[in-house]
Amino acid sequence: MSKLLITGGAGFIGTNFVLYWRRLYPNDFIVVLDALTYAGNRSNLDSINGDRHFEFVLGDICDAKLVQALFRRHDFDRVVHFAAESHVDRSIVSSDAFVRTNVVGTHILLEGALAAWKAAMVGRRFHHVSTDEVFGSLAPDEPPFSETNRYDPKSPYAASKAGSDFLVRSYAHTHGLPVTITNCSNNYGPYQFPEKLIPLMIVNAIVGEKLPVYGDGGNIRDWLYVEDHCAGIALVLERGCLGETYNIGGGGEMANIDLVGLLCDEIDRRFAVNKDLAVRFPQCPAASGGSTRELITFVKDRPGHDRRYATCADKLARELGFRADTALADGLRRTVDWYLSNEQWWRAVQTGAYRDWIKLQYGGALMGSIS
Repeated sequence: MSKLLITGGAGFIGTNFVLYWRRLYPNDFIVVLDALTYAGNRSNLDSINGDRHFEFVLGDICDAKLVQALFRRHDFDRVVHFAAESHVDRSIVSSDAFVRTNVVGTHILLEGALAAWKAAMVGRRFHHVSTDEVFGSLAPDEPPFSETNRYDPKSPYAASKAGSDFLVRSYAHTHGLPVTITNCSNNYGPYQFPEKLIPLMIVNAIVGEKLPVYGDGGNIRDWLYVEDHCAGIALVLERGCLGETYNIGGGGEMANIDLVGLLCDEIDRRFAVNKDLAVRFPQCPAASGGSTRELITFVKDRPGHDRRYATCADKLARELGFRADTALADGLRRTVDWYLSNEQWWRAVQTGAYRDWIKLQYGGALMGSIS
């Protein structure tokens, strides 16, 4: 039985990983440390509440005393570090929280692990979850990012994640801390907070609100279904080489405008076959036989918007046998179905702070009846 500390385990990817790992290893002891900021949701983990092999700790990774106390109390074998501020748009408006959480918080966790494991590092692992955005932007004809690409972060968010990556590597080199790092492409799937592109488009579409698309919609991303991401991390935790970095990509490059169009078509199909949806969401154009594509609205591009990301996962496939099993079309269908089936969840997370943020980004006219 292993003991895991999972930071940010009530957030989007962290939640999915906790539930994935619990299915794989039901007897492992998991401690989730999460500050429950706007994008963290304690109810995400309700299905394992009461499990004697699970503990939730409300707290901040920047709280050094708390982190040290957790290491002393539980003698963790593994740390899986998801906790991060991750929304690029927010980092452009105010980067303070990104530097604090992503850089300072990672440093405090590294110090906690080093102090706890210094006498016996065999069998331990500190796994750091990062992003492909640390590599910057790709031209249309450039090959996907590999692990050897030069770091070239373009946003405060990406720069803060690059800083945390370098910190993790420095602790491996200087102190011999047993670390691994994964850099992933854009995730999507259940439990994603609706400020990110895919859940924002789904939620806005079904309630009949505008679908704000930056610029000309030509920005390209590589989309990775969150459960595939969890599977990749699990492989690295179990068999990845210490000190190594692995990219995890979905192999699903698509321009934002094309992605939004696919989501609209998926929603239209649901309304066509399930008449109850028109009763639940009468303001969606599909409820009256229209197309949700009519809601697409182009808005002013954000500053420094990277044009293209693509992530090569060949190293992970070659060394550990990883493959992203979920095709983008299938993953989008599953994601649309999840949000349609979990209205109570996304209604609950749309707090006043969320509404204020969307107004700031896209203008009050795009909000309408979201509540």
